[in-house]
Amino acid sequence: MAREPNAQIPFNVMIVGQKGRLQYEAALFVASFHAANPDFPGRLCVAEPQPGPCWSDDPRMSDPAVRQLLIDHGAEILPFENTHFGESYPNGNKIEALAALPEGAPFVFFDTDTLILDDLTNVPFDFARPGASLRVEGTWPQIELYGPGYADIWGALYRKFDLDFETTLDHTQPDEYWRRYLYFNAGVFYGACPVAFGACFTDYAVAIRDTPPAELACQSFDPWLDQIALPLVIHALGGGRDALEPGWLDGKTSCHYRFLPLLYAREDTRVIQTLERVTAPNKIKKVLKAYEPMRRVIFQGKGAKARALFDQSDLPRKEQQIRNRLKREKLWFR
Repeated sequence: MAREPNAQIPFNVMIVGQKGRLQYEAALFVASFHAANPDFPGRLCVAEPQPGPCWSDDPRMSDPAVRQLLIDHGAEILPFENTHFGESYPNGNKIEALAALPEGAPFVFFDTDTLILDDLTNVPFDFARPGASLRVEGTWPQIELYGPGYADIWGALYRKFDLDFETTLDHTQPDEYWRRYLYFNAGVFYGACPVAFGACFTDYAVAIRDTPPAELACQSFDPWLDQIALPLVIHALGGGRDALEPGWLDGKTSCHYRFLPLLYAREDTRVIQTLERVTAPNKIKKVLKAYEPMRRVIFQGKGAKARALFDQSDLPRKEQQIRNRLKREKLWFR
């Protein structure tokens, strides 16, 4: 039975904006968010890393037109400092930026490469039970011949943080199949308090990076560290894979497209219609055209050519297969 939407509970939304591709993705995210949520009762925050010892260059958004577009669409730019990550692991921005949000106020974090399709206040969030996107492939761990299996690797992580491993298992899935083990796409997650969530996320991610269990000796943490730590954080804070009914996030309310050629190649027609509608106004188009991949994919027809390569009702099973074909056809822009 569907739960009632939590429209009466205000919450904040956060993305990260910084120099390069992410600032233009942030502009597109905010434009789509504003179109779908014109009366959003919470705060829309663009967290921005600040110069410091974790960066060799200034990571702040460099295009003044992007900054103005964000402000004009109701976004707040929140500075934050990097202490543990930064240039060595930019994905860590989503972890450290959580401390910049108001303590005790529910939050939803999105990667910037996300399009908002509908009113977020209709999503039946239960912020006391944190969750994240289940639109994910089995990207980690990579099991080595004669090495530890899924149960050994994930079990070692849960033991490291004194967490109950057994209760995270999906017993409808076979042993040593990746879906049996709690794993999320870190492109969207939510919780009751960003400060508490971020502190736990930071502790776990730093501990995994610096003192990993022996069972992880052959595993790569870049770029997977956020997705390794996230299930542990969500479980520790009382959430899980069933915290939100399927189909809301990375479904009818949002689309984590990752790269624009992938969006055109595999997403529903509704997603493309939303993208082209929110980018049609001249004041938005002018800003986004400054970023070559957006100019070529959205405004110069490369996206339509990418879509024509695939039967959207019979797509390749793995994302990498889609990427490879786009690259062969010289339609891969990032």
